[in-house]
Amino acid sequence: EIQSRAKCLSANAKLLEQLDELEAKARRRDILADEETLYRYYDERLPAEIHQTATFDAWYRMESQKNPQLLIMREEDVLAREASEVTANQYPDTLRLGELTLSLTYHFEPNHPRDGVTLRVPAPLLLSLPAERLEWLVPGLLETKCVALVRNLPKALRKNFVPVPDFVKAALQRMVFAEGSLPQSLGRELLRMTGVRVTDEAWAEAAQQVESHLKMNLEVVDANGKFLGEGRELDELTARFAEAGQAALAVPHSAKGQQPVEAKGFAKVAEKTQQKIAGLSMTVYPALVEEGGAVKEGRFSTQAEAEYQHRRALQRLLLQQLAEPAKFLRSKLPGQTELALLYRDLGRVDALIEDILLASLDSCILEGETTLPRDGAGLLSLAERKRGGLTEHAERLARLTLEILKLWHGLQKRFKGKIDLAQAVALNDIKGQLSKLVYPGFIRETPAVWLKELPRYLKAIEMRLEKLGSQAQKDRVWSIEL
Repeated sequence: EIQSRAKCLSANAKLLEQLDELEAKARRRDILADEETLYRYYDERLPAEIHQTATFDAWYRMESQKNPQLLIMREEDVLAREASEVTANQYPDTLRLGELTLSLTYHFEPNHPRDGVTLRVPAPLLLSLPAERLEWLVPGLLETKCVALVRNLPKALRKNFVPVPDFVKAALQRMVFAEGSLPQSLGRELLRMTGVRVTDEAWAEAAQQVESHLKMNLEVVDANGKFLGEGRELDELTARFAEAGQAALAVPHSAKGQQPVEAKGFAKVAEKTQQKIAGLSMTVYPALVEEGGAVKEGRFSTQAEAEYQHRRALQRLLLQQLAEPAKFLRSKLPGQTELALLYRDLGRVDALIEDILLASLDSCILEGETTLPRDGAGLLSLAERKRGGLTEHAERLARLTLEILKLWHGLQKRFKGKIDLAQAVALNDIKGQLSKLVYPGFIRETPAVWLKELPRYLKAIEMRLEKLGSQAQKDRVWSIEL
């Protein structure tokens, strides 16, 4: 084997790499010629006396001056067959998502972690990555995936779509690529052809069972393009790399965003800006963000998250700005002794009182504003104009909180003592519902429009518990239907 830096060898290696990617895209090993053909290519063109790198280099330097294309392979020299099915449209090297173009790579090795198609994604983009678009993969793999989805359906459904490949081909002729959910789009066409409806649950189970190469693999990188991890479950990756994603969006240390912000002095916060992340120019959304009781400037990958964080930060700034009325309310809010007793299983009463104040500032000052202030002057002006109703809002919310906690506490008592096995499933379901309604910080987290409905929800749960003794079986049926 000759080890040389000759131009022909590097050019040929690059060509073979490109053709190997053709095989990865087509998922076949019959495109690239075998090793014997490659050996024969060199054997037929090299003089018999060349067996070492030194003699090869000397010969090649001299001969390539006469013929610059010497020993440089052409596709026809190394192709076992034409790969006409592998086109840029069917197997693209990039995926366009909004304003961003992300790279795609292909690998053909069953059971390998990267088998199939891989999308390279900066961590901050995970939160805004459209899961439905990932379902469609690339056009060249779509038919195979659709066939797999239908074949994974329960037999009672699957028998309506036989032969499966024919039904899939007919469906694909009417489906618009990457429009909406793949299973739902496929399901609509199957329903049109047969009158048989496949439920979302059945499609979800079928999707779970498809081979891994028919699920988009996501390679997650940091702001500098460094590999962080990979996988095929978007939700799991989003949770795992949430911190890394936010770190990539961090405002530089030299910028104002790293200094605590005060209501009186913060300059205008832009609604959006461009930031270079992993070689891509991304639109990011600046916002104020609350961190450990202080407020700083941050950046977010989605407008929705930026708006959520900005609103919470404004609540905190208002609490700092209206420190005197807040101090008065901390000591005068009604029912504090009772609140402390009822909330003790969830947290400290001073944290609850602070949440009541922050939520009251929101409902009194921020609620109803079509655009929230993005500079200190705007926030102070708004606070002066609407602060007069703060006491009324805070007292009303304190009374509502007391009502909610009384109902919640009464329901908690129902779970103590011996539990009838016939009621165990229903009780676990109710506990799950309660944990989503009342939890540490629920006063501030629950939008005001829903918070006022909590007593009604809790009373409905109370009625369900009262009927449970005589209707345990019916309750179970109703729960399954819901």
